[in-house]
Amino acid sequence: MAHRRQILQLLGTGTLAAAGLARADAWPSRALRIIVPNAPGGTSDIISRLLSKPLGDALGVPVVVENRGGAGGNIGAAAVASATDQHTVLLCDVGGLAISPAIYKDMAYDLDRDLQGIAMLAQSPHLLVVHPSVPAANLEELVALSKRTPINVALAGQGTPNHLATVQLAQATGMRWQHVPYKGGAPAVADTAANVTQAVLNGMLATLPLVQAGRLKAIGVSGKSRSPLLPNVPTLAEQGAVDFESGTWQGVTASSKLPKDHVVRLNAELLRIVQLPALREQLRNAGVEVVTMSPQETTQFIARDRARWAAVVRKSGNTIEGAS
Repeated sequence: MAHRRQILQLLGTGTLAAAGLARADAWPSRALRIIVPNAPGGTSDIISRLLSKPLGDALGVPVVVENRGGAGGNIGAAAVASATDQHTVLLCDVGGLAISPAIYKDMAYDLDRDLQGIAMLAQSPHLLVVHPSVPAANLEELVALSKRTPINVALAGQGTPNHLATVQLAQATGMRWQHVPYKGGAPAVADTAANVTQAVLNGMLATLPLVQAGRLKAIGVSGKSRSPLLPNVPTLAEQGAVDFESGTWQGVTASSKLPKDHVVRLNAELLRIVQLPALREQLRNAGVEVVTMSPQETTQFIARDRARWAAVVRKSGNTIEGAS
């Protein structure tokens, strides 16, 4: 009988030890960081904060959003590429993952080697807006005005989609801009609403609320078709910028060292959360469409978009020495 009790005690000890080992090996074992390589208030920042609470509930740990703006998204991306803690991911857009590699000659990381796709989440067009005091109601009037008095246009940063799209729009229309760089889309939009700058081409999510509040005036949408949220605002292509189209997407990547089972779990949770009816409707009401992809599809999409933007940058000759 005593022998049996000893065996049961040993089995119990082994079971507890195994359970402790399982807990030690559980992932995530502490807070997950979402690094946003832009200033607070921009599209990527807004989406990351919408995701953080439900993602934390699903993973059973806090999810903390950390903004690390600068260098066209390279500072934040480099931090994630070099992360070894398995608890850091990047929520980034076309600027940091597709455009910056072509703009910056000396990168602190290699996209193909150091980062892997986790999930694609959303896509949206840009919205060209001006301060209400600007005496132009459409693109033609804005172009004509700029030729009489150069217009200060806010840029979300060098090498961002906002920057290159603004350059391309000027090339397509003859617009004369005076570029005023900022550290992100949110401060660029805020200063345009305050009439520090007169115009900005920026993502719908961060810009539309100020249009709806009457603090900015919409000139045109950069998508293929009009936004159902602004049915009376024509596309820029409709207004003479032939074939002009621009916009942004938001995706999640992580260090290539993050184990595949963690990648698969993160992808499943992110895609489930972003397609929740309430969240999907919230994004749609802000002009953002949910577009989801697997980890492999996300990696391939970013690679294709990077090649496309590299061709645009080569044509413009716009490069910068140093990544950060």
